[in-house]
Amino acid sequence: MEVHHHSHTARKKWTHYFWEFLMLFLAVFCGFLAEYQLEHTIEHQRAKVYAKGMVENLESDTTELKEIIIRGEFAKNYLDSFLTLITAKDFNQIPTGKLYFYGLWGGYLRGFEPNDATFQQMKNSGSIRYFKNRELEQTIGKYDQILRSMRRLQDFDQFIQLEIRKVRAKIFDFHFNDQANRVVQQHVYRNFNQEAIDSFMLTNPPLLTQDKIVINEYAELCRSRSLRQQLNNSIQALNLAKEIIVMLKEEFHLK
Repeated sequence: MEVHHHSHTARKKWTHYFWEFLMLFLAVFCGFLAEYQLEHTIEHQRAKVYAKGMVENLESDTTELKEIIIRGEFAKNYLDSFLTLITAKDFNQIPTGKLYFYGLWGGYLRGFEPNDATFQQMKNSGSIRYFKNRELEQTIGKYDQILRSMRRLQDFDQFIQLEIRKVRAKIFDFHFNDQANRVVQQHVYRNFNQEAIDSFMLTNPPLLTQDKIVINEYAELCRSRSLRQQLNNSIQALNLAKEIIVMLKEEFHLK
């Protein structure tokens, strides 16, 4: 009669299980690190694409803002001259060429429409979080805030400007007003020429009315313009835009 002996498998030591657990843990952990690193790399790449787009948008903004500031300075100063002129002198003694030239600036309007496609895309998708630099994020927020303030002021000022144009049509003849406008376009904006400006201001084109009530209404409307505040906002926006461009280029090593 045969006797069968059961074979017994040797029991593994606890260290064997420990190493198996450790290897499994390391495999999972390394996988997590690889996934985290991949996600981090993708986010950084996306952030760099957004940063490049924002720099291009802001460079476009700075070009337009510089032009707005130059023209805004002219508008503010010339409109101040108009108000000083009609306050300090008898209206009948002022050369009407001066009134046409300075008075034209009451209807000045140059709005600013920011090129903010990249920022709006980032804001709507929550991608601002890709910018890890807190100072950069805050500066972008300040720029957005000043742009919203500019829009509100422009909307209000546009209403005043429309009222000004209505009253101006009662005082200044369209034909001579158009001549004054051509002087502005050619000898103020395009190629500044004080001699040509003075030459026009020494002329005496006729006014449609010298009624003090109408003149006073026009002056009060001109005084209501927010050209000074608009100019200050534009300067602030320009400085912030320049600051953001520098920060983005440094942060993401852009040329």
